[in-house]
Amino acid sequence: MHGQTDATTKTFASGLRKTMTDAERKLWRRLRGRQLGVKFRRQHPFQGYVLDFVCLERQLVVEVDGSQHADAAVKDAVRTEVLAGAGFRVVRFWNNEVLAQTDDVVEFIVRELNASLSCGSKNPSPSCPSP
Repeated sequence: MHGQTDATTKTFASGLRKTMTDAERKLWRRLRGRQLGVKFRRQHPFQGYVLDFVCLERQLVVEVDGSQHADAAVKDAVRTEVLAGAGFRVVRFWNNEVLAQTDDVVEFIVRELNASLSCGSKNPSPSCPSP
């Protein structure tokens, strides 16, 4: 995944890593260091976007949205389409979900990670993208 974005996006992503929201910080504490058995990156630049969290190995993007995203549904849908076209699955959570129900959010992420393992099997799970 090297070279997929420009220097401006990389600089922006670096700044976002330094100014994470409370919800992003709380979730990062649960995702970092391969605690879920896979490596996650935070504020990772990809094709002009900055992904809140991504597991490149399982092609799972985790987005944590604040109130500013309530008015950005169309932009978020386009972003999700672009990422899906690149082979990623995207899951979204609101800040308040991450802050108040962290265990439930992490459980959901684990289920998505496990579902990605079965996508290569003869009986893929319903969350697997169509070929």
